[in-house]
Amino acid sequence: MASATVRNVPLLDDDTIPFGEEDEMRDPSKASQKYTHPYVTFFHLFFRGASIVIYMFCGWFSDSFITSFVFVVLFLSADFWTVKNISGRLLVGLRWWNYVDDDGKSHWVFESRNSPSYQSRINKHEQRIFWLGLILCPFFWGLFFLMALFGLKFKWLLLVMIAIALNAANLYGYIKCNYGASKDLNSAATDFMKTQLFKNAFDIMTKPNTAAPPTNVRPTGVV
Repeated sequence: MASATVRNVPLLDDDTIPFGEEDEMRDPSKASQKYTHPYVTFFHLFFRGASIVIYMFCGWFSDSFITSFVFVVLFLSADFWTVKNISGRLLVGLRWWNYVDDDGKSHWVFESRNSPSYQSRINKHEQRIFWLGLILCPFFWGLFFLMALFGLKFKWLLLVMIAIALNAANLYGYIKCNYGASKDLNSAATDFMKTQLFKNAFDIMTKPNTAAPPTNVRPTGVV
């Protein structure tokens, strides 16, 4: 059994720097730079981009499926670890993880630093790159899945499924962190639609009638 929670306090006892206090250790002279975490931003895109490039062009360099499989999985694993443990924490102030308590119960924890003081320190360029990379790469792997499926390339299909699983895990985890574990995304979309429908109906009811009043038509044929 697993449970999901959202917390705003450090929960890992082995943290070198408590969650949310990473930027307090940053050099103040870097605050005006366009990218405050350039190396983290680079590797956030490098590993997932490299895994896609290797998958697309591995046939040019090697005819061995095993070699291609190993290299793609290595880059996928490096990407999963980097995004889960480093780039999400530093670039957007989000973290998700799992632990098992003494009773053997699995707990999923989704953390978000939502304080205004912390959000003001988040670099908007890095935040945009983080979400674009997180969303676009699963889209590419989805296309590769369809190509492998309809091309009956079942051995490659297994590799693509591994890539989708690792990318989707991080995407789901960070969406859960960003929107909160207590509110389901479907219910959030439903609430949004209800609000919009109510607003439109209210506007229609309160909108003044702008139709021009009928004018008196002079009869014709009067002698």
